[in-house]
Amino acid sequence: MTIYLCGFMGCGKSTAGRALADMMGLKFTDMDAYIEKKAGMSIPQIFAEKGEDTFRKLETESVAELGKAGGIIACGGGAMLKEINAKTASEYGTVVYIDVPYDVCYDRISGDTNRPIVMANTKESLEEIYKERVPLYTAHSQITADGTGSPAEIAARIRENVNNYLKVQKG
Repeated sequence: MTIYLCGFMGCGKSTAGRALADMMGLKFTDMDAYIEKKAGMSIPQIFAEKGEDTFRKLETESVAELGKAGGIIACGGGAMLKEINAKTASEYGTVVYIDVPYDVCYDRISGDTNRPIVMANTKESLEEIYKERVPLYTAHSQITADGTGSPAEIAARIRENVNNYLKVQKG
């Protein structure tokens, strides 16, 4: 089984994803950490030395590679914005959008120096990015899950939503 978690930075993809993996007995992979290992450098270094386009290409490759491996995959905030990534992810598994209000995300990510987009933007400009991304997250996922509550509550909600979705898909 493969479940891709998508959503804005700070929505809880990694935290809830680890809890979900434990709950379901599946492997957990943080896509950003996977990309860092693959590239041999941090995400800020990739952006600074090779540019965002290189990072996005690595992201596209990683969607497929991780889909083949299976498990719970916490995608970077921009991974499911590209239609090709969403299409590939849906071929390998189920994409879940973790829906969290902007202010909650911002409180979690403000000052995070490992997020180049956060460091390059104001709170207001990040909110504009959030508003632009939400319709794409919704369009590129099969399931939307409420991302409020504890990581265990979010994970349980995602598991239930995925199980219900897969039952319907099987007919």
